Amino acid sequence: MKIAVVDGQGGGIGKAVVERLRSRYADTINITALGTNALATSAMLKAGADEGATGENAVIYNADKVDIIIGVVGILAANSMLGELSAAMAEAIAGSPALKILIPLNKCSIQVTGIKDMTLIQFIDEALDMIDRYREGQKTC
Repeated sequence: MKIAVVDGQGGGIGKAVVERLRSRYADTINITALGTNALATSAMLKAGADEGATGENAVIYNADKVDIIIGVVGILAANSMLGELSAAMAEAIAGSPALKILIPLNKCSIQVTGIKDMTLIQFIDEALDMIDRYREGQKTC
């Protein structure tokens, strides 16, 4: 199973996601770090991603080549991450046939209703639980 983790800016959230993925699934999955900048990609690679690529073309090219894309909800919004995530990136991610698992971070002028008061790590663990259900064949939509 191939999972792409998309992050930008300093890559801290992507790093945390990769660490949790690697901890839970060890080497049974392939993790591709897709950073909007080199710092984010580097952080995710240091956290244990199998491969990494940086920038708009990398995100667009790889969006259709993975089973799951995981990142904050802003990865579907043009100009999020202080403008690092382009409209073309958001379109490629949204249009990908991959399952999108979004971490509800209320930033980038996006507010998500109905979100429980949880820490980032709890949100990431909940996202990994969704991956477990997907791997068990309980696909959604």
